[in-house]
Amino acid sequence: MSIDFYVKGNQFMINGEPTRIISGVIHYFRVVPEYWEDRLIKLKECGFNTVETYIPWNLHEPVEGSFSFEGLADIERFIKTAKKVGLYVIIRPSPYICAEWEFGGLPSWLLKDKHIRLRCIDPLFLEKVDAYYDVLMPILVPHLCTNDGPIIAMQIENEYGSYGNDQKYLQYLKEAMEKRGIDVLLFTSDGPTDSMLQGGMATGVLATVNFGSGVNQSFDKLEEYQPNQPLMCMEFWNGWFDHWGEKHHTREAEDVAKTLDEMLQRNASVNFYVFHGGTNFGFYNGANHGEKYEPTITSYDYDVLLTEHGVPTEKYFAVRKVIENYVPLPPIALPEPIPVKDFGEIPMTKSAILFDSLDVLSIPAERICPETMEEMGQDYGFIYYETKISGPRKDNKLILQDAHDRALVYLNGRYIGEITRWDQQEIILDIPEDGARLGILVENMGRINYGPFLKDYKGITEGVRLNGQFLFHWTIYPLPLKDLTKLDFTDISKMVHTPQFYKGSFTVDQPADTFLNFEGWKKGVAYINGFNLGRYWEIGPQQTLYIPAPLLKKGVNEIILFELHGTMKPSIYLSDTPVLEKETIISK
Repeated sequence: MSIDFYVKGNQFMINGEPTRIISGVIHYFRVVPEYWEDRLIKLKECGFNTVETYIPWNLHEPVEGSFSFEGLADIERFIKTAKKVGLYVIIRPSPYICAEWEFGGLPSWLLKDKHIRLRCIDPLFLEKVDAYYDVLMPILVPHLCTNDGPIIAMQIENEYGSYGNDQKYLQYLKEAMEKRGIDVLLFTSDGPTDSMLQGGMATGVLATVNFGSGVNQSFDKLEEYQPNQPLMCMEFWNGWFDHWGEKHHTREAEDVAKTLDEMLQRNASVNFYVFHGGTNFGFYNGANHGEKYEPTITSYDYDVLLTEHGVPTEKYFAVRKVIENYVPLPPIALPEPIPVKDFGEIPMTKSAILFDSLDVLSIPAERICPETMEEMGQDYGFIYYETKISGPRKDNKLILQDAHDRALVYLNGRYIGEITRWDQQEIILDIPEDGARLGILVENMGRINYGPFLKDYKGITEGVRLNGQFLFHWTIYPLPLKDLTKLDFTDISKMVHTPQFYKGSFTVDQPADTFLNFEGWKKGVAYINGFNLGRYWEIGPQQTLYIPAPLLKKGVNEIILFELHGTMKPSIYLSDTPVLEKETIISK
């Protein structure tokens, strides 16, 4: 039996009855599938009737024309689980999602053609969107409420008024969804300002607004543009995300509860951004660029109703208390807590040096100029450039024009400094008479996910100069680091401060959630049983990486750290406590 969800005046209606949507965001792609039901039950028990999620294009079409809907990408399983729990579903499948997610969800291969224009009616861009929608929309159609599924509404674009004003583009996306069978309520979401609403609203599409406070001011502005329609905050920012090098953001539960109460007093509907944040596993964290480039940390804890590992917070119970003043709720019945364990110190007993392993990790290419990851067909990870410089030369300033995002520089294999896009440190080179090998290892720390600088090419995007002279003829090694099985590990004999992979193992009788404490390590990437947990960095704020129990197995487990700068203590600690704030923030 289908669900009839529609708008009547200033009310949402379900099967003829006025309905208030109380929704929370859970991104399936930030939570291991084994935990989806646990998180969704906790959402329902808090008094919510709806779950909302984005759909990131880059997760589902990692290579153009090759699609993935398994594991973390199994959106159908997530939707079916939500229905089983008794929740409605709101889907935001826009080509662009922001979400502090790599490139705002856009696939990196779009940038291989430098002529492409993003998020507008550019035919080249729309051709790629159409090919994606041809695959995605038929997967979603059977789960629409008009087909007895739980999906009651879908978004056509995300905060578009913060980016552009192409009304033809918005109408194209609306029609692209409708002609592929999407017949549920369509909406937009934008900031509550004149320019954002003028740029982001679309004819025949419900407008919603996003904010964290200022309830009456925000809803009054929405009513100016959309009178006698339901009021909905599509993103109630009840917490916030962190960049590397910042302090961990927090917001008081009492303040969140008060703001929610103000919304419900206006008879508004609400979607908590986020209810449960989860984790930016792998290389999927995004970045912002205001005055400078700022990459997002691995944890997406967000200081919200559930912690990164799914534990209800003070905010959870404060919000439920407000909701039950408006909606009758049964006694709370939370699932059994998921076990968390301290597995202790794990020695890292073997290592493999990066520069000795290039040929098993990469297929090198010869190029006249340094080329970007996108030009090399690479999405994420690292890229290494090497060239030979003639000598002798004295006092040569090395200029990377431009390196995105963090470059480590080596001369004849010896580390001599770093150059980052947010801090152009000066490196002076002396080249001996017989010349030298110049090596540059560049880390893609996440493509920009919001604002005018979305076209964020990675690697060396222009060229390399010694003083005014461009250097030509490079050997380039793409290093996506997706498969480390071919590495040749040997026993650690001495501590070499060069990029290398450290490996250790530990035995588990019963898997449980745990946290990798990387104290004593500088910067790099961690893997557990081949799964990329994400980046770590001593500058904080986060000091641990979350390891969900389903990533462990009974028996021997393997952990690998790709460490860029070396450590004096080759061991890690698996703790039962997350640490998301560094006591002293070290300057970048």
